[in-house]
Amino acid sequence: MTTADRPSLLLVEDDAVLGPLIAELLETDYRIRLVANGQDGLHLGLTETWDVMVIDRGLPVMDGITLIAALRSKGISTPILILTALGDADEKVRGLDAGANDYVTKPFDAAELAARLRALTRTFSPARAAPVSIGNWELDRASRSVRSLYGPVVPLTAKEGDLLAALATEPGRVFTRDELLARLFHPTDQPGVIDTYVHHLRRKISKTVIRTVHGVGYQIGDADE
Repeated sequence: MTTADRPSLLLVEDDAVLGPLIAELLETDYRIRLVANGQDGLHLGLTETWDVMVIDRGLPVMDGITLIAALRSKGISTPILILTALGDADEKVRGLDAGANDYVTKPFDAAELAARLRALTRTFSPARAAPVSIGNWELDRASRSVRSLYGPVVPLTAKEGDLLAALATEPGRVFTRDELLARLFHPTDQPGVIDTYVHHLRRKISKTVIRTVHGVGYQIGDADE
């Protein structure tokens, strides 16, 4: 299996021995990024697209439950398996209520961990939606990337992909900042965050990919540049 064929896995584990060991056990089947604290896990979880995440319960800077809750509050729906040394029912419930899809108790059996991850990626893998045309570009919603008819592929962050998909799938509609904020972001975010992501998308793809409708909001453009 080539690197491109393997699903991507974000592993957040601070144990200097266990983290690399888990990565080694799973590297045949996954493209793995290992980080050792909750803050780095949150950053990567929000800025890159993953097929599955494995998050330790006890992490420095930000614990695993807080990390999972923060990811879910930002609309990240990636399946998450939480690793915990705390095997009592209350702790498992806390993890699941925070947004985890499954849990494994330490110490764990490597074969069981691998099987649970296979089940998660089967169950939660997104259906392959048809590409959306935007001028001379196509948006692939599953991989959150846009491809020019002339060749280059532009990867997007999770939020960039979500914003472009929201606009592109309703091309005749003009969205206000408040509508986009309510649909895609956390209620505590400010409307200006929409302007920031529009700027990023224009810089990555084309100045015309998103049209500003003055006094109203934003609409998908044509990206013909």
